[in-house]
Amino acid sequence: MKKYKLNDIVSLKKGHPCGENKWKIERMGADMKLRCLGCDKIVWMKRIDFDKKIRKIKDKNDKFVSIVNYNPEED
Repeated sequence: MKKYKLNDIVSLKKGHPCGENKWKIERMGADMKLRCLGCDKIVWMKRIDFDKKIRKIKDKNDKFVSIVNYNPEED
């Protein structure tokens, strides 16, 4: 069950080498296209790997919450 949508800001298990750990979802499908919000680098990742690596997501109050506690219907 997916709990994220296009243009969501997420945090992954490991940070990017530039020092940032905030990513914007730009494409969803079999592969995920993510843009680093620190250096604008684009990364492609298989959806199954993305589902394993995602940790937090930014809610409507601009606070990062655990993906387990996130409810997109409240957004």
